[in-house]
Amino acid sequence: MSAQLGDKVHIREFNEDRDIEAVEKFEKNCETGSRKGISIFTNMMGDPLSRIRLYPTHIMLIAELHENRELVGAVRGCIKHVGTGNGGTHVKIGCILGLRVSPRHRRKGIGLKLVKSIEGWAIRNGAQYICIATEESNVISTSLFIHKCNYVKLNSLVILVQPIKNHAQDPSVNVRIEKLSVEQAISLYRDRLGSKAFFPNDMEAILNEKLSLGSWVSFLKEDDWVGLHDKEDKDFPSRAPSSWAILSIWKTCEAYKLHIRRQHPFKCFHATLSHAGAKIFPCVKTTNCDLLHRPYGFLFLYGVYGEGQRLGDLLKSLWWFAYSLAGNVKDCKVIVTELAISDPVREHVPQGPSMSCINDLWYFKKVNGPSEDNDRWTMTQLFVDPRDF
Repeated sequence: MSAQLGDKVHIREFNEDRDIEAVEKFEKNCETGSRKGISIFTNMMGDPLSRIRLYPTHIMLIAELHENRELVGAVRGCIKHVGTGNGGTHVKIGCILGLRVSPRHRRKGIGLKLVKSIEGWAIRNGAQYICIATEESNVISTSLFIHKCNYVKLNSLVILVQPIKNHAQDPSVNVRIEKLSVEQAISLYRDRLGSKAFFPNDMEAILNEKLSLGSWVSFLKEDDWVGLHDKEDKDFPSRAPSSWAILSIWKTCEAYKLHIRRQHPFKCFHATLSHAGAKIFPCVKTTNCDLLHRPYGFLFLYGVYGEGQRLGDLLKSLWWFAYSLAGNVKDCKVIVTELAISDPVREHVPQGPSMSCINDLWYFKKVNGPSEDNDRWTMTQLFVDPRDF
């Protein structure tokens, strides 16, 4: 273990007017591994706050050395209201995102100091819980959160990554795919997912955001979804057919892009997708991949849900619909979703040799309020917020 820096490091809030260049340089030099000479960069396109800016309450903290003001660490945080999946209970949680420490200054207590600082900020803003996600194989992060910060494992998730390489399979001729209005999507999600863990109180803000391309449902042509085409019908969720599916699509590529290069070990501008970067595109194994030449983006599929005996066929049709849509989005080369390991929808997502799977772990701890029976979280299904993916 290297010597601890302790009081030699100062933690302060990111200053958007003067810190952008230093933050980009710092995060560009944060190594995350290597793979046959290929480098993957996450290009935040000049906005280090893009991952948290859509939350009303957010912050970015940076760590710098007192002696020369060298930037040696950074972390982002946000506050949101979500459900626990237990009887409709909602809580205020703080999320820790993008924890990064300079390679030359790791194992010196900087990461711990950043975590404690962002925790303090979340507590002051009324958070009852604090949550963080990390890849299953990241032993160093797991040790920090469990052994030094007293976090406990909340759930295991899987990130599914589908490259856009060939012509999409056509949806089944027996399946109808209809786009919902924002109001319809809000109504349907609240009716079916409103009691699920991590369902956000501000779902309307997500669906109205310009990065959200829309929400689509699929159902059999032989069935009739009464009220679906009546935009004023508030009861249409209760008249859903026996089998149906829904998903929404987030245009992540307008917030940031990935860039693959054949030069250095893996480095990223930002921790966003650092856990998925090494596996996000299987074709990086080839030297003639067209992604080596320019930044590319991806679509994130969220709110994936469905019911009925024909769910597999209906979700498959929606998946290939999203695949086709991605092919028409400039610079979009990947579609991605994230689901709980125990989510029954997961087994119905089409999978093939070109798809990658990344195991993700969510950790949390309670920081405010008395311990009560309703603190229990039900995690069979949970909602993954596209804003902080």
